[in-house]
Amino acid sequence: MTGIVPPTAAVHRAYRLSTYHAHGLPVIRIDQPPRWRGRAPKGDIVLLSACNPGGRLRADGWNRRMMRELARHLRGVPHALGEGRSGRWSEPLYAVRVPLARGLRLARLFRQNAVVVLHGTRPARLVYLA
Repeated sequence: MTGIVPPTAAVHRAYRLSTYHAHGLPVIRIDQPPRWRGRAPKGDIVLLSACNPGGRLRADGWNRRMMRELARHLRGVPHALGEGRSGRWSEPLYAVRVPLARGLRLARLFRQNAVVVLHGTRPARLVYLA
């Protein structure tokens, strides 16, 4: 079992209500185009985390270890630390400049349910892995 679960209406709503932040990026919201300062970057930027796999809460120490492991997988790949936030809840993430296929492989490796994808001036989209 991969630990990836199909999204519920509540999970989908939580993703849509969240904002996503990372150094060098505008504030990102699902289904809204990013407001880039200057030109939009070329290619895909994938927002992904290694925390709370399958939407199941894990201890902070476990999540920190998994984020360090994800960072090791990102060596040599342009990325910036950020967070997803909804109200008082937040979770660390990386904004990673990789093709979507590679971002999805990483998300599956860390048993994530979804990633947020940016591509130029298109609206940010949520891609579920289940």
